[in-house]
Amino acid sequence: MISGKQIGNRALALSTGFVAWKLYDYLFDYALYPFVVWKLGPWRGGSLMASLSLFFCLLLLWVYDRLRRDWIGIEFVKGLRHYKGPSRWQQVLAWLISRGDWIAFLVLATKFGPFITTAYLRRGAYSGMTRRDWGVFMGSWLLGNILWTFLCYGGVSCLRLFLETRI
Repeated sequence: MISGKQIGNRALALSTGFVAWKLYDYLFDYALYPFVVWKLGPWRGGSLMASLSLFFCLLLLWVYDRLRRDWIGIEFVKGLRHYKGPSRWQQVLAWLISRGDWIAFLVLATKFGPFITTAYLRRGAYSGMTRRDWGVFMGSWLLGNILWTFLCYGGVSCLRLFLETRI
């Protein structure tokens, strides 16, 4: 039997982990990444941010494995394969990731990044990285950073053009 205290501790761990991850994710992806790409350009800025992304995602995976706890809700993400709720976007996401590992890889790498993609597609939890896991991690890191660098550069360029024509 699960006690109320165990449920409360689990909820606290998940909410704390999720909030910490989302805070890092938003600050890194929506503040720092576009700023660096704007200042240094897509090649130097993108390379710098991809390097930082590699470091932080590896650190997150290491912490995830060391704690041996699902503090980020990966099991929730795995449950999206069977989502039947009212959100049309989540239904589309569920349909896509249930089509197989390659489609899940593409969807998760572009939506969530290498940490979530690797944790989701690993065969076991908290078991270290296999050769396959390294391939998933590096592939999702490369795909996600190329995409995000050019999205940031395009967004910053459009904003700059808009401001220059208005001011």
